[in-house]
Amino acid sequence: MLLKVPQLKRLKIPHRFQRRIQSFLLILRQRWPRVLFFLSAAWLFSIYARRKHPFFHRAHEITSHDIEFETVHPPRTNIDTNAFLPLPTARAFCSAHRWPIYEARKGRRKIFDLVMVNGEMDWLEIRMQEMGEHVDYFVVVESSVTFTGLERELVVKKNWDRFQKWHKKIVYHVLENPPVGAKRTWDMEDYQRNAMLVQAMRGLEGEKGPKDGDVVIVADVDEVIRPAALLVLRNCDVPKRVTLRSRFYYYGFQWLHIGEEWAHPQATTYQGLGDTILPADLRNGEGGNKIAAWWNKADLWNAGWHCSSCFKTVEDMLDKMASFSHTGLNQEIFRDKVRIVDRVRKGKDLWDREGEVYERIEGNNDVPEFVKNERQRFGYLLNRDGPNGGFEDMGASEFTAD
Repeated sequence: MLLKVPQLKRLKIPHRFQRRIQSFLLILRQRWPRVLFFLSAAWLFSIYARRKHPFFHRAHEITSHDIEFETVHPPRTNIDTNAFLPLPTARAFCSAHRWPIYEARKGRRKIFDLVMVNGEMDWLEIRMQEMGEHVDYFVVVESSVTFTGLERELVVKKNWDRFQKWHKKIVYHVLENPPVGAKRTWDMEDYQRNAMLVQAMRGLEGEKGPKDGDVVIVADVDEVIRPAALLVLRNCDVPKRVTLRSRFYYYGFQWLHIGEEWAHPQATTYQGLGDTILPADLRNGEGGNKIAAWWNKADLWNAGWHCSSCFKTVEDMLDKMASFSHTGLNQEIFRDKVRIVDRVRKGKDLWDREGEVYERIEGNNDVPEFVKNERQRFGYLLNRDGPNGGFEDMGASEFTAD
């Protein structure tokens, strides 16, 4: 009902405004559906803008400032038992990444790093050295068979003493009941990836037991996450599906893939075994309602490094070809050792795939700290220029540099 002029007078509204208010109320009465629609649309858009940040390119990104910040704010587990940043610092830190702070700070918010291992012992060590101060538990799963059904040695078990420094943080699990004979190699890979949650984490109790809100990372062993990104995951209220975008290298840190950063690994929050997103679904962007999955998804850019086909020996490269799910790439023409060395030295794709182009990075310092500090040991990851492409099992005298 519109206010009458006497009513407006009783409200002591000046006469010159009474007609304007009366006209506005009349328009509001006649057009209230449009006004309501406009206000509702504005409200929904404000929620969308806060959630999806449409006006910001790479809205969530690890910057050089974050990397420097992490070096002076390491987790002080001997002082702060939950390893959170101090509250004011955490608020400012998360706000800079356009996420709210994680509020449930009374207990420890654990970070579980779930990885499958084939034979990449150097990469498992690099991973633990780089991430060990920020990860609570490394959940390591390996299988006695490859994705292609071949028998394989349990290399982590064989090299267990090599990782003695992290034994208290490792949850080691041998895959149970692998689906040998599966129609697709990808079915075997998905089964093993899901086993990191449904098998390896099922029986964890006490301080190792996961609780709602803990961070669960799903990764391949050669997808190493920056410590600064782990600070974000522990301290901030991140969405249920976070893609930890990684700088994408081939053969070593000398060749950077041209194009967008690698769209792995992924992180989520633990919601109980039955309600936590399955690792394979998380990695593949599947599972559940598609609209909800999109709404709960975000990218954290420059969050780590992915080094593909970064092997010390040609034999390691050949073993990888024989065991990975991309069976079409395991052809004799691609397994020629001289050809492999030549391609690696020149930064050319091993399989001649269209669009797979790599840019040479001279004197690259943006590498995991452990690799940087062990340059002689990990020389094959930093320089592939030698006649043998840096492969330790190929004698330089067998090749002629061109």
